[in-house]
Amino acid sequence: MAKLVFDIETSALPLDNFDEAQQEYLFREAQKIEDEAERATKREEIGRFFNLWPFTAQVVCVAMLNVDSCRGQVLFTAEDADEAGETPGSVEFVPCADETELLTAFWDVAKHYDSIVTFNGRGFDVPFIYLRSALLNVPVSQKNWLGYRYQTEPHCDLLEQLTFYNVSGRDGAARRFNLDFYCKAFGIESPKAHGVSGSNVNQLMAEGRFREIAEYCARDVYATVLLYKVWKERLSGIK
Repeated sequence: MAKLVFDIETSALPLDNFDEAQQEYLFREAQKIEDEAERATKREEIGRFFNLWPFTAQVVCVAMLNVDSCRGQVLFTAEDADEAGETPGSVEFVPCADETELLTAFWDVAKHYDSIVTFNGRGFDVPFIYLRSALLNVPVSQKNWLGYRYQTEPHCDLLEQLTFYNVSGRDGAARRFNLDFYCKAFGIESPKAHGVSGSNVNQLMAEGRFREIAEYCARDVYATVLLYKVWKERLSGIK
């Protein structure tokens, strides 16, 4: 079966996208704090979560690779088509005018694959991309990716597999780690090795450094492919 590995990068929407009632709802917890400095700190803390919510953030990049061939595409929003630049190796970098164009192109690719591999895709990437597609009225070509949690088809979420479905909770032997930690543990080059991480995306977007986001996302998905191969060879089938 053809397997697609994918990863997304998201960026918070401007605060002025939300009306007064929405902003009051988002920052309600902060407004309960009487001390002005503490209230400002809490607002900043809440703001950092905006990237994680599909109603307060947008998809700015999707990297995709075929598990077997390691050929793929990186779709990313950019202000200039010249952002495509050189395309080394077997990965094509494709700039998109906006999120709608990006998601439309993504679902056009996804329809050709039987199953997917992600890292924390069940908890983040898949619901995020489903909801953003719904908000923008972009047709979804694959609607079964959340599926039954305890199966690896059509969706193998490596975070679920490496924690054995969170069998030991936060502090046990199978506690969850981030992708960077798992990669280093298994001798895979971390996608953060080049000095960029997901926490930098808002700043890179503001500075117009769209290609750097795309290249980071590509490293993320390539590391996920390698981690998947480790899991498949050494741990697949353990119950």
